[in-house]
Amino acid sequence: MTSPDLPRTDQGPAAAALERKARSAFSAYRAMAFVTGTMLLILCLEMVLKYGFNGGEPVLGTWVAIVHGWIYVIYAVTVFNLWSSMRWGFGRMVALIAGGVVPFLSFIMETRAKRWFQADLPAMVARTAARAR
Repeated sequence: MTSPDLPRTDQGPAAAALERKARSAFSAYRAMAFVTGTMLLILCLEMVLKYGFNGGEPVLGTWVAIVHGWIYVIYAVTVFNLWSSMRWGFGRMVALIAGGVVPFLSFIMETRAKRWFQADLPAMVARTAARAR
């Protein structure tokens, strides 16, 4: 997946490095948002099948919960990386973290994070470039 379409800035090496780091963090977050959301939906399906139709016995297997748990850990790391790269407020991190535990929310938050990223990146890069001068 590619980063959102934004013109690349040419404002010095510090600003360019910050922009590369932020774009990389967003790309990793975006990929993990889709993977985590998909695994959460599979986990929900497993829970419905297991407790609704199979008397508490696993249908797809116990691996679904284990895999989702580990994927969620990776997702949380990518959220923290994006959050710290973009220097967003704590509330945004909480909202993004919640995307990995509420079904369908990761897809919604990915779209919202893309808008935040597109809105905040140019100003953040410009501030870094101005400080470097």
